[in-house]
Order: sequence, then C-alpha cells, then structure tokens
Amino acid sequence: MRRLLPLLTHLLALGLGFAIGIYVLPILTAQPAPDPARLAAASAGATYRASFTRDRAGSDLLHWAEGEATVGPAMVGFKGRMAPGPDYKLYLSPVYVEDEASFERHKLQMSRIGEVRSFGDFVVEVPAGVDVERFSTLVIWCETFREFISSARYKP
Repeated sequence: MRRLLPLLTHLLALGLGFAIGIYVLPILTAQPAPDPARLAAASAGATYRASFTRDRAGSDLLHWAEGEATVGPAMVGFKGRMAPGPDYKLYLSPVYVEDEASFERHKLQMSRIGEVRSFGDFVVEVPAGVDVERFSTLVIWCETFREFISSARYKP
C-alpha cells in the first residue's frame, strides 16, 4: 500500500494539472476584443438585435454567455462576456435551441458561420451565400467538448 500511495497521488496531480490546463489554455490564447470601430460597424449594419443570458436550459456554471448581439447581412457582433473554453463556434439556427440535445437534433439545419476566439466582445463575418433571414437564432457551441454555451433568438 505504501508503494501504491505515491503512484495514486502523482496520477491525481497529473489529472488535476491536465484539467486546469484545458481551462487556462484558451484564456492564454484568446484573441483581443475587436476595436470599438469594428464593433460599431457591425452594430450599425445590423438588422436584428438579440440577448444572450445565463438562464438557458443548457447553460451552467462553466458554459454561459451574457450580452447583446447584433445580426446583419454581413456581420454578427457581440458585446458582453462568456465563460472561457476551447473551440467555440457561432451557428445560425432556423429554430430556437437552448441545450445540447436540441442543438444536436437540429445541427444539420444550421449554418456554422465562424469561430469565437475571445471571451468578450467579438465580430464574426457572415460568409458569402449565407442569408441570415433564413435563420432566427444565434448559438455559441463548443465543438471540442460538444457543449452548449448559450443562444439568442433574433427573430420570432
């Protein structure tokens, strides 16, 4: 037993270090927020506005976003903050989703429009050929861990 204890404590320390690394690495590699002029341009060209809140069914202590989004034909802007994490993607959805199960169920109908590389304000350009009018909801999703972060409905 005395020989097994050091092995177990080392494995525990290794596992804890790995978990902390997964959480901290995205924070260290996050891109800075867009300059205010770019965020203002996204807002000025917006057709719709939406709110991200922490109270979504699929959001929790480690997976959330809160703030205001603007949606236009060329850009989506966000002013707010979100929980840090890796590999966040921004989707447009034709149906409102607010948890992992509904996201997975409707994913094939959605359009992934870009990456979210900061945990505060961001601007994502809408790819050519994507019509925001065909959709109603913004969804932030973590691809790596298949985790719902938050959603915001911009059209009824």
